[in-house]
Amino acid sequence: MQALWMLLASVMSAVMGACVKLASEHGASLASIIVLRGLPSVLLLLFWARVRRQPVITPNWRLHVWRNVAGLCSMWLGFYCVSQLPLATSASLTYTSPLFIGCWMLGWGGARRDPVRIAAVALGFLGVVVVLRPSITPDQWEPALLGLVAGMATAIAMLQLRELGRMGEPEWRTVLFFSIAVCLSSVVGLALEGWGQPDWIAYLSLLLVGSIGLLMQLAQTRAFGKGAPLLTAALQYSTIIFAMVLGVLFWDDVPDALAWTGSGLIILAGLISAWSTARQAAPA
Repeated sequence: MQALWMLLASVMSAVMGACVKLASEHGASLASIIVLRGLPSVLLLLFWARVRRQPVITPNWRLHVWRNVAGLCSMWLGFYCVSQLPLATSASLTYTSPLFIGCWMLGWGGARRDPVRIAAVALGFLGVVVVLRPSITPDQWEPALLGLVAGMATAIAMLQLRELGRMGEPEWRTVLFFSIAVCLSSVVGLALEGWGQPDWIAYLSLLLVGSIGLLMQLAQTRAFGKGAPLLTAALQYSTIIFAMVLGVLFWDDVPDALAWTGSGLIILAGLISAWSTARQAAPA
């Protein structure tokens, strides 16, 4: 079930990335994209909590602070990368987070006992490198490097999600606090950058960014909060595959044979990791 949650989150993440790119191409500022990414989640989750009489106050506020700081850095830098680079390339860079998660597990998380899944994460990153290869032009190095930083920040945020899940923090409250932080950060962005000049395509894209982003984050929070982090990390690579498909459909960014080879390595990494997890769980 954990694999299905992560695959669902990956599909939604790729669609949201396409909507971010469309909105930026049709006049929306980065700050307006960010505010409409967080505002629907805040309104809907507060309404749901009131109807269900769920407590909003959390005893795990320190973990939320770290998760939100890392998550905000990841979102702002990742959305900027998406707006400046081809969709598949930006996804390849921002989704290097599994590599950083694998490195952390190797050094401090006890993953030495699971070499198969570590190899799967490494294989997936090799696929990312093959997809990326010399597709970065000299004027794209800034967003490319910021995309890598976004990947590192995402890894930190995901590890915090894992800890929040262990503490029994409900997914909806984790998403609510992050969405509030997103809205607060966008106020500063709007003051500096303004709303932009979006057309109707941009507004439609912004609406989809908010609604799809909420569902994606709930699925992602559940996947990272309840399951093995390396399996979830390997399956997260599938976002790049979905982004490549959307790039072909909407921007005519047709990958060449080498890019498809890299995508195959990414898919293989997820399958190996899932097989390893199923094999270890079988005796239990």
